[in-house]
Amino acid sequence: MTPKDKLVARIYRAGDLDDPATPAPLVSLEEFFEGNDDPGSIGCNLPGEVMPSEFWAALSSIRARDDVADVLVEVAAHEDPDDWPFADTVWVITAAAPEVVRSWMPERLEPDDVFDGLPSDRAIEPRAVPEGLRAVGLWYD
Repeated sequence: MTPKDKLVARIYRAGDLDDPATPAPLVSLEEFFEGNDDPGSIGCNLPGEVMPSEFWAALSSIRARDDVADVLVEVAAHEDPDDWPFADTVWVITAAAPEVVRSWMPERLEPDDVFDGLPSDRAIEPRAVPEGLRAVGLWYD
C-alpha cells in the first residue's frame, strides 16, 4: 500500500469528507507529507508553486521545538482520487501565542490567518490538548 493509499484509507475511516457531520481528520506530518509531491495539496494559493517538502521541513522544525507538543494536518477534502488529499489548516499544539506561532513559519509559507483554539463551528476529530497548551491553527486560503 502506498503512503497515499494509507492516507486515503485513514481519512475515510470516519466517513464521507463531503458530509459536514463527518469530523475532519487530523493526521500526523508523516501521514500527510510522506510520498506527497502534489503542490495542490497544501498552500496552493501561495505565490509561486510551493512543494509539500517545503511545508514538511518548516513544520517538522516547529514540531521539534521544546514548547511544541505536536503538529497535525487537518484534511479538508479529497475530490479527485488521482490527487493527494487537500489540507488548508495545520494545528500546532503549543504553549506559544498564535502570533508567535505565525512567526515560526518562513515568510514564503506565512498563513493567511491564525486561530487560537480548535474550532467549535465545524466537526474535526477530537484531540485532547494538554493542560497549559493551546491549539493554534495556521490557515491557508
